[in-house]
Amino acid sequence: MLQLRYFVVSLFCFFNSLPVFAQEGQKTLRWGSDADSGAPYVFRNAKDPSQIIGLDADIIHAVADHLGMKAEFVQNQWDGLIPGLLAGNYDLVIDGLEIIEERKQSISFSDPYYITHEQIVVNKENYEINKLADLRGKRVATLPASLAYKILEDVGGVQVKIYDEEVNAYADLAAGDRLDAVLLDQPIAQYYAKHNPKLKFVGSPIGHMEYGIAFRKNDKELRLKVNRALNELIKNGKIQQIHEKWGLWNKTTAETWNVSAEYKSEPYGYEDYLSNMGLEKTWLDKVKQYVSFLPLLAKGAVVTLEISILAMILAVTLGLFIALVRLYAHPFFSKLALIYVEIIRGTPLLIQLYIIFYGLPHLGLKLSPFFAAVIGLGLNYAANEAENYRAGLTSIPSSQMDAAFALGMSRLESLRHIIIPQAVRVVIPPVTNDFISLIKDSSLVSVITLIELTTIYGQLASTYFDYLGIGLLAASVYFLIGLPFARLSRMAERYFAVSNRRNFNKNIQAQGSVK
Repeated sequence: MLQLRYFVVSLFCFFNSLPVFAQEGQKTLRWGSDADSGAPYVFRNAKDPSQIIGLDADIIHAVADHLGMKAEFVQNQWDGLIPGLLAGNYDLVIDGLEIIEERKQSISFSDPYYITHEQIVVNKENYEINKLADLRGKRVATLPASLAYKILEDVGGVQVKIYDEEVNAYADLAAGDRLDAVLLDQPIAQYYAKHNPKLKFVGSPIGHMEYGIAFRKNDKELRLKVNRALNELIKNGKIQQIHEKWGLWNKTTAETWNVSAEYKSEPYGYEDYLSNMGLEKTWLDKVKQYVSFLPLLAKGAVVTLEISILAMILAVTLGLFIALVRLYAHPFFSKLALIYVEIIRGTPLLIQLYIIFYGLPHLGLKLSPFFAAVIGLGLNYAANEAENYRAGLTSIPSSQMDAAFALGMSRLESLRHIIIPQAVRVVIPPVTNDFISLIKDSSLVSVITLIELTTIYGQLASTYFDYLGIGLLAASVYFLIGLPFARLSRMAERYFAVSNRRNFNKNIQAQGSVK
């Protein structure tokens, strides 16, 4: 699934050709980033989880202030950041993005705002790995589409293990049985591994890596404005202050900018991060913390529920129509309905969401993230509902249709009053099951910039390094969302069972009196 996701992202980047310009006189600077990517770039404040903080967050706010603009954060998953930029969902991307030639084929970069290197991290008990060449034949973790990944490929013979989250890579390395080493950017290693007593840094700095802000190629004016702002902020020392705040000011960056490598201010942002990392909490403290998460989780749950209900309404309506067409329409239209079902069921929902949200704008049709999510989920589940309804319709004995004809009913009247009501009662359990599945599948809409329940969970878990407690809390919210609908479905089954009998007898009596 991960490789498929990155293939789709690369495909859309390659075929992107339509320019999208920043609006002239724009007062809001919309920046795309992924708060799941975590420290030190963009992450939630441990003291106030409603705030987005980090090195890149501070830099873009400083740039926006210098330009007289307001910076507005737009959440998107890491692998969707560049497609989202190309689709015009935000003006730029800043998220520890390395300036590499492969990316320059589809986007352009600002001047570097930070320069660093790659760092090897191993288990404290490991004495076999001391340099890059020692990684041959070893299990080494890194992030996808990163410079570290390319370096490991160039070394050759390395068993590269791809991780979505760096915190999980270092956790597995500390456990000692899944990985031999992790190769990632030095800032990531500093924040996720340096403080861990089970891990250690080895080897000399590897490579030369520059971070830049990403733009659409045709947004030359905005890129020039941001570059001028960056240069001014470098000259007046503001960028250095931000680097120092997060404990990331280094000799390489200082030498490039011809300034002193000595710290002029305290790294209070980094110290706060470390203090929160090492803070021992009682059970009461954890309960209070979990309670403080409820407003954010509730906000994500509302988005999840809105998307799921609207998508299911679309799926049920369209699914019933497709089933009727497939069973009772002209063979040509019946085959079209069959083709729709087979194509939708035979392709991943993730690709369908990418096509709707990132692909359709190239054809002149641009949907908001919310409606793209509703349409994507609705069209996907319509294929499943069509098969549910087809099974329900064919389960009704054909003798009932014959009886309805004998009583003088037309095909439409027979379907409306006799067949469909009974079929609806039959399909209520599988439809309910599909709705609960749709609620869970709604987590995929995070790839199209929507912040729903799973996105909130990922951001909180990566901030507090508590995947178990917060995960159980998020799972409980999902359970509470789905439980009422399971109860309602059982009530609906009983209602339709009684209602169908009444309507059937009523229709029989009505037709008999007409005769």
